[in-house]
Amino acid sequence: MENRKGHPYLIILTLWLMVFAASSQVIIVVPILPRIGEVFGVSESLLGLLGTSYALMLCVFALVAGPISDRIGRRAIILTGCLFMTLALALHGFADTFGLLLLMRSLAGIGAGFLSGSAISYVGDWFYYERRGWAAGWIMSGIAFGQIVGIPLGTVLADLYDFRAPFLAFAAVMGAACVLVWFCLPQPLLERDRGPLSVRRAMKRYGELLRDKVTAAAVVSYVFMFLGIGMYVYYLPLWLENDIGLTATNVASLFFVGGLANVVASPVAGRLSDSIGRKPILIVACVGLGLVMVLTTIFVVDLLTAYILFGAAMGLGAMRISPLQALMTALVTHDRRGILMSLSVAMGQLAFGLGSAVAGSTYVAYGYRNNTLWAAVAVFVMALVVWFALPEPGKAATTEK
Repeated sequence: MENRKGHPYLIILTLWLMVFAASSQVIIVVPILPRIGEVFGVSESLLGLLGTSYALMLCVFALVAGPISDRIGRRAIILTGCLFMTLALALHGFADTFGLLLLMRSLAGIGAGFLSGSAISYVGDWFYYERRGWAAGWIMSGIAFGQIVGIPLGTVLADLYDFRAPFLAFAAVMGAACVLVWFCLPQPLLERDRGPLSVRRAMKRYGELLRDKVTAAAVVSYVFMFLGIGMYVYYLPLWLENDIGLTATNVASLFFVGGLANVVASPVAGRLSDSIGRKPILIVACVGLGLVMVLTTIFVVDLLTAYILFGAAMGLGAMRISPLQALMTALVTHDRRGILMSLSVAMGQLAFGLGSAVAGSTYVAYGYRNNTLWAAVAVFVMALVVWFALPEPGKAATTEK
């Protein structure tokens, strides 16, 4: 890409740290929920509002940020999101009522909305297409590091101090990401969208994406990717404890193993997709993940088999993300990349929430095996959409400015 400023490794480090901090502050909520409930004396049903408010704000502001990033550039949106997230996490230290904590989680969701689609859009702007899988793979591995490091670190801090401490720690990490964004993340010199910023025009542009068969298929792929994960993961710990007899500590170690598999698989899948194409990696990963989901309730009988199957599931799941994101960056011109990625992120979040909600009713009514079957169906549908509806961008995409 001509007229590029900045060093690729510093850019990846900056975006990786941002993704790590953003994902860690989400993941840590789950293990400290009991402490939050004890401090404020609220029921388990009300605690669920912390996740709902965060996800809702993320979806809304991802859709807001997409058109703006296409208009003013990705760097400004990323910097705004990092600053907003840093402030929101720091304000968690003043959350002395459940209502205030709910407000702070909503504010964090706003910051996440600005960041979620912009990071991969930036990768599409700055990196040549044949290196986008490699870059996206490393950046998205920050999510897995959040799972590996974020959960233990946050839990220890919550035990030593109180539930606010992990959020303050991740505010410091996000603050460091802000500094790196300022000094190490240049704005790619690309022509931007020149249309007026208005709700009506934004809705029109989103509508154009959904009417286009290729971009609509990309969004559908994103939806089924997160729908399947939501149905598979959400009630897995409960099944492992109730039916297999694992302890909470065993389950925590299981997610550690899954995070390691994710860290390894994500960069490898990204680099492989650069060399042999996105679609082969996506289809193989989907088919493999669907089979693992179906086999989970058949073969998992103890902690060892849980490690093997869950590690395989997380590794195969990670193999889908960076190739799909890299492929999507080439489906539209750079002045529409922000709205495509933001729409996909928003729909993916809603799909994960829907999958989790459906998983609850099916788990109670039919058991976890039913969840795994429906999760596998969602994964296989994604494979079919990728196979039949998504093109494999050719050489023209590798030189797109």
